[in-house]
Amino acid sequence: MPGVNTVVLAIPLGIAIGLVVGTVGGGGAILALPVLVYALGMGVGPASTASLIVVAIAAAVGAGALALRGHVCWRIALTFTAPAAAGALLGTLANTAVSGDVLILTFVPVMLVASGATWQRAAQVSGDRTGRCPPVAARPVVIAGLGVGGLTGFFGVGGGFLIVPVLTLWFQFSFRRAVATSLVIIMLTGSVALASHVALGATVDLPLTVALGLATAVGALLGTLFAQRVPQALLGRAFAVLVGLLALLLLVDTLLLGGPPAG
Repeated sequence: MPGVNTVVLAIPLGIAIGLVVGTVGGGGAILALPVLVYALGMGVGPASTASLIVVAIAAAVGAGALALRGHVCWRIALTFTAPAAAGALLGTLANTAVSGDVLILTFVPVMLVASGATWQRAAQVSGDRTGRCPPVAARPVVIAGLGVGGLTGFFGVGGGFLIVPVLTLWFQFSFRRAVATSLVIIMLTGSVALASHVALGATVDLPLTVALGLATAVGALLGTLFAQRVPQALLGRAFAVLVGLLALLLLVDTLLLGGPPAG
């Protein structure tokens, strides 16, 4: 059972994670996994499952708020979700076959790629208009869904740090529609990946996960409001820098400082 201080610490950390999810349409699990392991003392395996719970809750809250504003491209979101769910199942099976250190070391290059893609996306943001949902053929959506779903299940992440760049750079979404659509996809694929983790016997620290999840939901709601008032290019670049720095810290810790806690 977690101590009271640990649960209390989870509240501001959860709000911070939720703010990221609500403002940039993802990235919450990139932060949630290290927070659960390093700040809250959860083992890497349970943390990968707990991060799915945390991010699915935050994504549901953020998606609901943006759907009410008409920003979600539902056809793309639903087409993306089915192959992503299949990829999530395969990724979850692979997750059970590797150690915590391997999980972290393979997570780092994914984070660096996400950082670069997010920076590129931010550089292309020219305004805050929502725009229309672009016409996109089913085949590239299915391919993207399989890839992102596999990462979701393997790393225990929501996938938004890849979904938003895919939607904006590959499918030519406006930033705001990409954020809203990404949150719907995260909610659905994250839920499938979570069910897979549970079916394979994964366990989590429930009080700590609930505290972090509820705080993240509050942060996500605040993030959707905050995002309306801050230039999106600035938010995207700040997030890219944060993800890149976090990836380097994880790499140094795993290679030089003994790696994440095992418990």
